[in-house]
Amino acid sequence: MSRRPFDAVAVGEDLPARARTVTAEDVLAYADAGGDPNPLHRDEAVARAAGFPGIIAHGMFTMGHLASVVADWAGDASAVASLTAQFRAPVYMGETIVAGGRVADVDVAAGTVSVDVWVTLDRDGETEYPVRKGRAVVRLG
Repeated sequence: MSRRPFDAVAVGEDLPARARTVTAEDVLAYADAGGDPNPLHRDEAVARAAGFPGIIAHGMFTMGHLASVVADWAGDASAVASLTAQFRAPVYMGETIVAGGRVADVDVAAGTVSVDVWVTLDRDGETEYPVRKGRAVVRLG
């Protein structure tokens, strides 16, 4: 892949948003790959006993979806120098998360672009932010 050209980026540019419906199979595969035995991500009864309506996705599962959106926009995953965010709400099976972002700053001297990033979902007609106040720093070529 080739990196997005630095001179083709402008403050205010929106990253293409990407939706993903979260499935129990995806979350279980993520838990297995990461070696995470936490039953909140595996066992419906345990999740309900903890006060959730069902199994919850890992925060980092949601963050991984966001990272893929930033990496695809940059044109090269190695261009993503950093990605930080706050986890603000759980994500349940069957919900559709939408990751997106907007260019906040272009630093010509450093050769970096700062992108405000987030993940939203529609819950009962209201927009929730499972991930918000995020920032990605991307080095472009």
